[in-house]
Amino acid sequence: MSAGASRRRFVLPLLPAVLVLLPQAAHAHLVTTGLGPLYDGIMHFLVSFEDLLPVLAMALLAGLNGPQAGRRALFVLPAAWLAGGLAGYLAGAAPAGAWVTAFSALVLGGLVAADRRLPVALVTALAAALGLLHGWLNGAGIAAANREGLAVLGIGAAVFVVVALLAAVAASVQAQSARIAVRVAGSWIAAVGLLLVGWQLRG
Repeated sequence: MSAGASRRRFVLPLLPAVLVLLPQAAHAHLVTTGLGPLYDGIMHFLVSFEDLLPVLAMALLAGLNGPQAGRRALFVLPAAWLAGGLAGYLAGAAPAGAWVTAFSALVLGGLVAADRRLPVALVTALAAALGLLHGWLNGAGIAAANREGLAVLGIGAAVFVVVALLAAVAASVQAQSARIAVRVAGSWIAAVGLLLVGWQLRG
Protein backbone atom coordinates (compact mmCIF):
# COMPACT_ATOMS: atom_id res chain seq x y z
CA MET A 1 0.00 0.00 0.00
CA SER A 2 1.38 3.41 -0.97
CA ALA A 3 2.05 6.14 1.59
CA GLY A 4 -0.69 8.33 0.06
CA ALA A 5 -3.32 5.62 0.37
CA SER A 6 -2.27 4.91 3.94
CA ARG A 7 -2.58 8.60 4.80
CA ARG A 8 -6.06 8.78 3.26
CA ARG A 9 -7.21 5.76 5.28
CA PHE A 10 -6.10 7.58 8.43
CA VAL A 11 -7.46 11.06 7.57
CA LEU A 12 -10.88 10.19 6.11
CA PRO A 13 -12.37 8.79 9.34
CA LEU A 14 -11.26 11.97 11.17
CA LEU A 15 -12.98 14.31 8.69
CA PRO A 16 -16.46 14.20 10.35
CA ALA A 17 -14.91 15.01 13.75
CA VAL A 18 -13.05 17.97 12.27
CA LEU A 19 -16.25 19.29 10.66
CA VAL A 20 -18.14 18.99 13.96
CA LEU A 21 -15.43 20.89 15.80
CA LEU A 22 -15.37 23.81 13.35
CA PRO A 23 -16.57 27.02 15.07
CA GLN A 24 -20.20 27.94 14.46
CA ALA A 25 -22.14 31.16 14.99
CA ALA A 26 -23.14 31.54 18.65
CA HIS A 27 -26.48 32.91 19.86
CA ALA A 28 -26.58 34.57 23.25
CA HIS A 29 -29.98 33.37 24.37
CA LEU A 30 -32.30 31.73 21.90
CA VAL A 31 -31.49 28.70 19.78
CA THR A 32 -32.28 29.12 16.08
CA THR A 33 -33.74 26.01 14.43
CA GLY A 34 -34.76 27.62 11.15
CA LEU A 35 -38.33 26.35 11.72
CA GLY A 36 -39.70 29.55 13.22
CA PRO A 37 -39.92 31.17 16.67
CA LEU A 38 -42.25 28.51 18.14
CA TYR A 39 -39.75 25.72 17.49
CA ASP A 40 -36.88 27.96 18.51
CA GLY A 41 -38.54 28.31 21.92
CA ILE A 42 -39.03 24.54 22.26
CA MET A 43 -35.42 23.83 21.34
CA HIS A 44 -34.14 26.60 23.61
CA PHE A 45 -35.86 25.01 26.60
CA LEU A 46 -34.58 21.51 25.82
CA VAL A 47 -30.93 22.61 25.54
CA SER A 48 -30.86 25.22 28.36
CA PHE A 49 -30.05 23.37 31.56
CA GLU A 50 -30.70 26.53 33.63
CA ASP A 51 -34.38 26.21 32.66
CA LEU A 52 -34.62 22.45 32.20
CA LEU A 53 -33.14 21.34 35.54
CA PRO A 54 -35.55 23.29 37.79
CA VAL A 55 -38.51 22.10 35.69
CA LEU A 56 -37.33 18.50 36.01
CA ALA A 57 -37.07 18.96 39.78
CA MET A 58 -40.50 20.61 39.97
CA ALA A 59 -42.10 17.80 37.97
CA LEU A 60 -40.51 15.14 40.19
CA LEU A 61 -41.51 17.01 43.35
CA ALA A 62 -45.11 17.36 42.18
CA GLY A 63 -45.29 13.69 41.20
CA LEU A 64 -43.86 12.52 44.53
CA ASN A 65 -46.59 14.49 46.30
CA GLY A 66 -49.36 12.62 44.53
CA PRO A 67 -51.59 12.87 41.46
CA GLN A 68 -53.42 15.99 42.63
CA ALA A 69 -50.19 17.93 43.13
CA GLY A 70 -48.96 16.63 39.78
CA ARG A 71 -52.09 17.85 38.00
CA ARG A 72 -51.85 21.27 39.63
CA ALA A 73 -48.20 21.67 38.63
CA LEU A 74 -48.99 20.46 35.11
CA PHE A 75 -51.31 23.39 34.47
CA VAL A 76 -49.97 26.07 36.83
CA LEU A 77 -46.30 25.88 35.83
CA PRO A 78 -46.73 26.39 32.05
CA ALA A 79 -49.43 29.05 32.59
CA ALA A 80 -47.19 30.97 35.00
CA TRP A 81 -44.25 30.56 32.60
CA LEU A 82 -46.28 32.08 29.78
CA ALA A 83 -47.48 34.96 31.99
CA GLY A 84 -43.96 35.65 33.25
CA GLY A 85 -42.56 35.34 29.73
CA LEU A 86 -45.03 37.88 28.38
CA ALA A 87 -44.28 40.29 31.24
CA GLY A 88 -40.52 39.87 30.76
CA TYR A 89 -40.83 40.34 27.00
CA LEU A 90 -42.75 43.59 27.48
CA ALA A 91 -40.45 44.85 30.24
CA GLY A 92 -37.22 43.74 28.56
CA ALA A 93 -35.24 43.64 31.82
CA ALA A 94 -34.13 40.60 33.79
CA PRO A 95 -31.89 41.34 36.80
CA ALA A 96 -30.16 38.60 38.84
CA GLY A 97 -30.98 35.81 36.39
CA ALA A 98 -28.07 33.58 37.40
CA TRP A 99 -29.08 33.68 41.07
CA VAL A 100 -32.66 32.69 40.24
CA THR A 101 -31.41 29.71 38.25
CA ALA A 102 -29.03 28.58 40.99
CA PHE A 103 -31.53 28.82 43.84
CA SER A 104 -34.34 27.23 41.81
CA ALA A 105 -32.27 24.12 41.15
CA LEU A 106 -30.90 24.01 44.71
CA VAL A 107 -34.24 24.41 46.52
CA LEU A 108 -36.38 22.22 44.29
CA GLY A 109 -33.73 19.52 43.95
CA GLY A 110 -33.28 19.53 47.73
CA LEU A 111 -37.02 19.12 48.28
CA VAL A 112 -37.09 16.14 45.91
CA ALA A 113 -34.11 14.57 47.70
CA ALA A 114 -35.73 15.14 51.12
CA ASP A 115 -38.97 13.43 49.93
CA ARG A 116 -41.20 15.15 52.50
CA ARG A 117 -44.95 15.23 51.91
CA LEU A 118 -45.89 18.83 51.09
CA PRO A 119 -49.36 20.41 50.99
CA VAL A 120 -50.80 20.65 47.49
CA ALA A 121 -51.13 24.43 47.95
CA LEU A 122 -47.37 24.72 48.61
CA VAL A 123 -46.48 22.63 45.55
CA THR A 124 -48.80 24.84 43.48
CA ALA A 125 -47.18 28.00 44.87
CA LEU A 126 -43.70 26.68 44.07
CA ALA A 127 -44.78 25.85 40.52
CA ALA A 128 -46.25 29.34 40.08
CA ALA A 129 -43.12 31.04 41.45
CA LEU A 130 -40.82 28.95 39.26
CA GLY A 131 -42.89 29.67 36.17
CA LEU A 132 -43.12 33.41 36.78
CA LEU A 133 -39.42 33.86 37.54
CA HIS A 134 -38.00 31.74 34.75
CA GLY A 135 -40.64 32.89 32.31
CA TRP A 136 -39.67 36.50 33.04
CA LEU A 137 -36.02 35.69 32.38
CA ASN A 138 -36.87 33.95 29.11
CA GLY A 139 -39.13 36.75 27.92
CA ALA A 140 -36.59 39.43 28.77
CA GLY A 141 -33.83 37.48 27.03
CA ILE A 142 -35.95 37.05 23.91
CA ALA A 143 -36.72 40.78 23.87
CA ALA A 144 -33.05 41.66 24.38
CA ALA A 145 -32.14 39.44 21.41
CA ASN A 146 -34.80 41.19 19.26
CA ARG A 147 -36.55 37.89 18.59
CA GLU A 148 -40.26 37.19 18.19
CA GLY A 149 -42.27 36.76 21.39
CA LEU A 150 -43.91 33.63 19.97
CA ALA A 151 -40.85 31.75 21.23
CA VAL A 152 -42.30 32.09 24.76
CA LEU A 153 -45.26 29.98 23.63
CA GLY A 154 -42.87 27.28 22.41
CA ILE A 155 -41.09 27.26 25.77
CA GLY A 156 -44.44 26.99 27.59
CA ALA A 157 -45.46 24.03 25.40
CA ALA A 158 -42.16 22.25 26.10
CA VAL A 159 -42.59 22.85 29.84
CA PHE A 160 -46.10 21.33 29.69
CA VAL A 161 -44.87 18.16 27.95
CA VAL A 162 -41.89 17.66 30.29
CA VAL A 163 -44.01 18.13 33.42
CA ALA A 164 -46.76 15.84 32.07
CA LEU A 165 -44.30 13.01 31.44
CA LEU A 166 -42.12 13.28 34.54
CA ALA A 167 -44.85 14.06 37.07
CA ALA A 168 -46.84 11.06 35.81
CA VAL A 169 -43.82 8.78 36.20
CA ALA A 170 -43.01 10.09 39.68
CA ALA A 171 -46.64 9.85 40.81
CA SER A 172 -46.84 6.22 39.72
CA VAL A 173 -43.73 5.20 41.67
CA GLN A 174 -44.65 2.72 44.38
CA ALA A 175 -41.54 0.62 45.01
CA GLN A 176 -39.16 2.04 47.58
CA SER A 177 -36.15 1.44 45.31
CA ALA A 178 -37.75 3.47 42.51
CA ARG A 179 -38.59 6.26 44.93
CA ILE A 180 -34.98 6.31 46.05
CA ALA A 181 -33.90 6.65 42.40
CA VAL A 182 -36.16 9.73 42.06
CA ARG A 183 -34.65 11.18 45.25
CA VAL A 184 -31.13 10.59 43.91
CA ALA A 185 -32.06 12.50 40.74
CA GLY A 186 -33.24 15.35 42.97
CA SER A 187 -29.98 15.31 44.90
CA TRP A 188 -28.01 15.62 41.67
CA ILE A 189 -30.10 18.61 40.62
CA ALA A 190 -29.55 20.17 44.05
CA ALA A 191 -25.81 19.54 43.71
CA VAL A 192 -25.76 21.39 40.38
CA GLY A 193 -27.67 24.24 42.04
CA LEU A 194 -25.12 24.36 44.85
CA LEU A 195 -22.29 24.52 42.31
CA LEU A 196 -24.04 27.40 40.57
CA VAL A 197 -24.47 29.25 43.87
CA GLY A 198 -20.75 28.79 44.60
CA TRP A 199 -19.91 30.01 41.13
CA GLN A 200 -21.97 33.16 41.69
CA LEU A 201 -20.39 33.80 45.09
CA ARG A 202 -16.94 33.40 43.57
CA GLY A 203 -17.94 36.21 41.22
